[in-house]
Amino acid sequence: MHAKDLPEIRHLPLFRDMRQASFDTLMDKAYAQSFPMGLELIRQGDPADFLHVVMEGSVELYAHWAGHESTMAVVHPVGTFILAACVRDQPYLMSARTLERSRIILIPASDLRVTFRQDPDFAVSVVTELAGCYRAVIRHTKGLKLRNSRERIAAWFWRQAAQRGNLASFVLPVEKRFLASYLGMTPENLSRSLKSLEADGVKVDGSRVIITDRARLEALVQPDPLIDGA
Repeated sequence: MHAKDLPEIRHLPLFRDMRQASFDTLMDKAYAQSFPMGLELIRQGDPADFLHVVMEGSVELYAHWAGHESTMAVVHPVGTFILAACVRDQPYLMSARTLERSRIILIPASDLRVTFRQDPDFAVSVVTELAGCYRAVIRHTKGLKLRNSRERIAAWFWRQAAQRGNLASFVLPVEKRFLASYLGMTPENLSRSLKSLEADGVKVDGSRVIITDRARLEALVQPDPLIDGA
């Protein structure tokens, strides 16, 4: 593992408050590896052997059942997956594959559990991280169940713009097919929804999203902090 990776990993909320000795011990057991695009890193149902830290590239988390497949999340640098399975020593509930060439730090789950028991500050950070993930899942589920497809994609655009300082234009951070899957839509349904949103203040040109009328967009979305966050 490159020494330059350590400050970035240490800055993550999960590792920020733990004892330096605990962090050093955990990193001594970790190693870095580069993976090509399209490689399956983990498969749902397999034992959770490692916590993965994405340093470069991007990784899709997805689930599959009876021939169906759905995107659950996309992890960008610097982000981790899948903490809950590692802490509980349970099988992965999702699979993961690289969307581009990626460099990933692998931290043995067994060492992570030892550190969890020995370092109270790290344990608090783990619980905080898991609580945040739980609340994010609830927000996403509420959006899926309470909003129709047009409202879901409009709300996603609204949140992306808000996270970028209310920019009037931004580039999609993921391919449309992943976005459709994440929002519980077919690619065809997404395409129809994108065209219909022009009347509600959003235009999509290739991978670029242009907000032409924020007031109309917000009228459709009706932003709710209990779904969309602060």
